[in-house]
Order: sequence, then structure tokens, then C-alpha cells
Amino acid sequence: MFALNRTMKKALSAFVFALTFNLLLLHWTSIYVGAIPWAILATGLSVLYVPLALVNRFGMSAYPFIFLLLEEIRNLFPFGGFGWGRIAYSQADAPYAQILRFGGTSALTAAVLVISLFGFHLFNRNLRLFLLLPFAILMIPPVINQDSTVSALLIQGNVPQYGLDFNARAKEVFFNHVKETVKALETHPKVDFIVWPENAVDVDPFRNLDVRQSLDSFKQKLIIGAIIIKNYKILNASILWSNDKKEVYVKQHLTPFGEYIPIRSLAERISPFVSQVQDFSPGSRSQIFAISKAKIAPVICYELLDDQLLEKAGKGSNLLVVQTNSATFGKSPESAQQLSITRIRAIEHSRNVLSVSTTGYSAVIDYKGAILSKTHMGTADHLYAEVGLINQRSIRDTLGVWATIISLIWMLGISRRGYRYRR
Repeated sequence: MFALNRTMKKALSAFVFALTFNLLLLHWTSIYVGAIPWAILATGLSVLYVPLALVNRFGMSAYPFIFLLLEEIRNLFPFGGFGWGRIAYSQADAPYAQILRFGGTSALTAAVLVISLFGFHLFNRNLRLFLLLPFAILMIPPVINQDSTVSALLIQGNVPQYGLDFNARAKEVFFNHVKETVKALETHPKVDFIVWPENAVDVDPFRNLDVRQSLDSFKQKLIIGAIIIKNYKILNASILWSNDKKEVYVKQHLTPFGEYIPIRSLAERISPFVSQVQDFSPGSRSQIFAISKAKIAPVICYELLDDQLLEKAGKGSNLLVVQTNSATFGKSPESAQQLSITRIRAIEHSRNVLSVSTTGYSAVIDYKGAILSKTHMGTADHLYAEVGLINQRSIRDTLGVWATIISLIWMLGISRRGYRYRR
């Protein structure tokens, strides 16, 4: 903000700042597909920061509103949006992170922007305490009731190798998870359910007899991440698997250029790996898995970035289960960044979260965003969790889309007041 105020070339400065930020943040996208897709992604996202130059017309007090508005646009556009770099996702340990319970991710980003603007005015000896007044909401103590508990095992089976072909030996990945589950049950034989990550079962369990029989051999209920084929469509699914029933949730928000290829003809000219990607088909509805007193909403990897989907999950559940696969990004920071996003979602929706990955990090996260237990990267491991069930909604989920609208109005009010002061 200080640099943007000083420079005469505000559009260029905004772009250079954004490009540097996105190249560093998203370097993990280049590990197995090369630098060109990484550079295109970072550049495309950075162009969407250029309108920050409008502060030249409206003054620096307009910066928070413009920035937040641009962040909301990036979360929706293009190809369903890519909000990985939202400011809020870096603030899981901030003392003001509990504002998420009231206004969600948009409010937390807004809070950081307001603090930055306050610092800017303070540095310029133009103290405006009114900016910090909305933080009084943090004085309201959280009253979260955990009505009962369930016990669970999180299984991180690991993969034979990292990379785009991590699951070339799909059955080996499957039996890694079988092996780790058997090991975990020796210590904790009585659990309500067991969670496997996304892509733990890349052999359709409804079509493959020995995979099906292996799953049926467990007496406990399983929530597995699987690839299934239905009506000639490839589906990324979370399945509640038990001997008496099978319930299926199909991933709704697919990963562009990962699970499907937009503008494929152009993408094939940029990367030779595009031809290896078969387009998945998205699901059309949410699903709640009922186990004992638990109402579990499965969230599959990239869906963590979808505000609307997470709102539905928070409203319909009393526990969130996040299933992900980080094998395609090796031991890069991607998994740690995703874990930070998961912590933010736990606070935002007042839900305890079980997050499980094929290779790490897997973690048990409470509704305050604290990590209660966590695995290491690149290992076969498991976690046992006695986790509380929370039936009450966060204020953010009660407000719905109004949480974002109120945050934008808050920023607009600051912008207008600053503009009048400037004139």
C-alpha cells in the first residue's frame, strides 16, 4: 500500500507485486508440468490485480474495497475461479481470525486490509481510529457446544512415487491403505468410522472384485476416496462403504486443467501433458453421510476453495471430512498451504475437521482452527481422533451470501469516507 501510494506507475506496480506474489505462492504447480503453465497461471491471475491502480483516482482509502472486490472476482472467474491466494488463507494463526465465524473468509481478508490501511495512515501521521471499530465484534465470546463425540481413524497410506503418474500402480496405492488400516486397527479396534483420502481407491470398487472384497472385509464403516465409472463418465467420489450400504458423493467443483481441460485445443499447444488428462464429470448435489450421531459432509480437495459449497456443507453437517491427494505435487508447500485453508474453513463454519491425504499432511483440526494432531509428509501413517460434533451454525453460515456483501459494504464505507476526507 505504501509503495503503491508513492509510485507514479500504479498499474505496473500492482502487476509486478501480484506477479511476484503468485510466482512464489504457486511455484508448486510447476514441479511436474514445467514452468510454462506455472508462468501462465501466475501472469493471468496477476492481470486481475491491475485495477488496484484506481487508487490514483479515489485515494488510498479505496484500496481495501478495490482489493476485496478483486479477490471476490478471482474466486469466481475464470473457470469457476481460483481463490488459492486469498489473504484470509494466510491468517489461521492471527488473533483476529475468529472474525471468520461472523463474516467468513471475506471478512477476514477485509480485516487484514483495514489493519493495513490503519498502519498506512498511522505511518503518514493521519490517525483514523474509526477504521478499527468493527473489531469490537471480536469481544463477543464464542459459545460453541459439542453435543457428542465420535471416534475415527485417518489413514495416510502413501504412494509408491510422486508425480502425475503417482497412481500408475493403483492397486499398490490401494493396498498401502489396506495395510495401514489393518495396522491402525490393531491399536484402535473400536472406532465409529475410518477415513481414506482422495484417490486412495483408483480402481473402481464396484467393478473390481478383489478390491470390493478387501473393502468388505472391514467391519467398520469406511469413507473412501475413489474413482468410479458410471454411464461412461469418470467420477471423483467419496463413498461411505459398509457391508449393508454404499452411499456416494461425487465431487462437484472439479479442478480446471487437472480434472478437466477448458479450451483443450489451446492447452494442448502449451503443455504435452494435456493429452494425459481425461475429463471428469462433476456431481450435481451435496451429500451427508450419517454415522452414529455424526452428520458428515465430505469435501474433496479443490472444493475447499468454493464458498457456496462449503456453506452448504457447514449447514448440513456437524462434522467436516476433507479428502485430498497431494502426490501430484511431491513434497512441495502445496499440502501445507491447503492445510492452512482447511484451518480457515474450520473456524469459518464452526466445525471440527478431519483432513486426510494420501501422502501428507493429514490432520485433526478443531473448530478454532487449531491442529490437534498431524502426520508428516511422504510417510504411511494414521491418526486416531475422538472428535466433537457441533450442530449449531456459525453466524457466517446463517448470513450466507450476506456475509460477503456486508464485508464489501464495510470496505465501501471506508472508501467513501476516505474519498470525502481527501476532497
